[in-house]
Amino acid sequence: MTGMPNGHGSFWLHSVPDPRGPRPALGEDLDADVVIVGAGLSGLWTAYWHARRAPGSRIVVLEQERVGYGASGRNGGWLSGKTVGQRRRLLAAGHSAAEALAMERRVFDAVREVPEIFERAGKDVDAVRGGWMQIARSESELARMREYVRAERAWGLGEEDITLLSAQEAAGRVNVPGIRGAAYSPHAVRLHPAKLMYALAEFCEEAGVRIFEQSRAEEIAPGMCRTAGGSVRAPVTVLATEGYTAALPGRRRELLPMLSSMVVTDPLSPDQWERIGWEAAECMSGAQHMYFYAQRTADGRIAMGGRGKPYRWGSALDEDGALDPRTVEQLCRTLQDLFPQVRLSFAHSWCGVLGVTRDWSPFIDVQAQHGGTRLVRLGGYAGQGVTAAYLAARTAADLIAGEDTELTRSTWVRPLPRRWEPEPLRWAGANAIYKLYRMADHAERGRGGTATSSFALLGHKLAGRS
Repeated sequence: MTGMPNGHGSFWLHSVPDPRGPRPALGEDLDADVVIVGAGLSGLWTAYWHARRAPGSRIVVLEQERVGYGASGRNGGWLSGKTVGQRRRLLAAGHSAAEALAMERRVFDAVREVPEIFERAGKDVDAVRGGWMQIARSESELARMREYVRAERAWGLGEEDITLLSAQEAAGRVNVPGIRGAAYSPHAVRLHPAKLMYALAEFCEEAGVRIFEQSRAEEIAPGMCRTAGGSVRAPVTVLATEGYTAALPGRRRELLPMLSSMVVTDPLSPDQWERIGWEAAECMSGAQHMYFYAQRTADGRIAMGGRGKPYRWGSALDEDGALDPRTVEQLCRTLQDLFPQVRLSFAHSWCGVLGVTRDWSPFIDVQAQHGGTRLVRLGGYAGQGVTAAYLAARTAADLIAGEDTELTRSTWVRPLPRRWEPEPLRWAGANAIYKLYRMADHAERGRGGTATSSFALLGHKLAGRS
């Protein structure tokens, strides 16, 4: 592990150059129809869909670093159909269960649509339709998984959407010693985050969207965004900053910047892959409380993510994705423990910031402002952003156009949830939650049995997820 790259955005961004980057910073005052703050998935998909709806529209995207620099270029590469947000929170505004289920079906559709968009254009984003599987390696994990599948059935999802695999069936997909079973869904695609971002930026620019990098929005006022090099005036402003929203003036408590950490191995040999299996390249995660998520990359590596230090005091952000040594060691040890039959070497480590609302559920919010201008805010995907950003951005484009659609009437269109607590409550609560989850995993391993630890139940309650 000594000497391997740490940070540099991420392995994805560090290893694959942007064919159109670097882009210039904004150096003049401009007029536009829509100005978007943030060149991640939310911002660029909003630009993409608005450009398709209104060809010739003047769309400007301002990015303080470079395309995909935030969570969009640092995630685990899961285009997943897993549930986005908490159903009971999204129903609180008076929506029906049928409406919520319809939105979940749209998430499944998005998993199919996104790869098709890139395939039609001849863009290779390393997409493999292997689905996702969550493995259980203890009786308590297996019991929670069975309950999860039962609840999904009761919600309205069928065998074709999610199923429970036996220990033998799960081991036949990926050889993890001690596996007890798994939940499997076909609704997921493995992909390369940076390749996806670069191709999406190309789509936008080919449609006439202007993307300015190294252009931090220092002031966001009704109808105007100001940077050090110039301002953009537009009747519609889209705030697509997700976890980085906390760095904007007056918005520190709107979304919690939760850190997620990753490591990636060197390429494995054919013999090593023979011992592991994983031929279908399913997106794989664990059912423990301190979960992991992983993918088999197109070039034969294993990329795995999980939690280290989940939150920094005062909603502080990362430093170019650099990860503390203790978390690097913890993730490498976790991944080696999954596959003790092979000796792994590691190539890169990094972290990313994802945006979490106080109720752990997404939102798309439109505010009327002074002079007939509008502010559109979207985010809060809490770890499901690769898929959710696509669907939220398509919804935002409908709202900008003033259209009444199934998406604009969906459960995700709602005001931003209440703000997070001030410090020191925010820091103490966020870190206590993950300490409780670590304690819960330790307790369950030590005692055995099917019951979920009370530490985990307390963590769920503290997080507002119970």
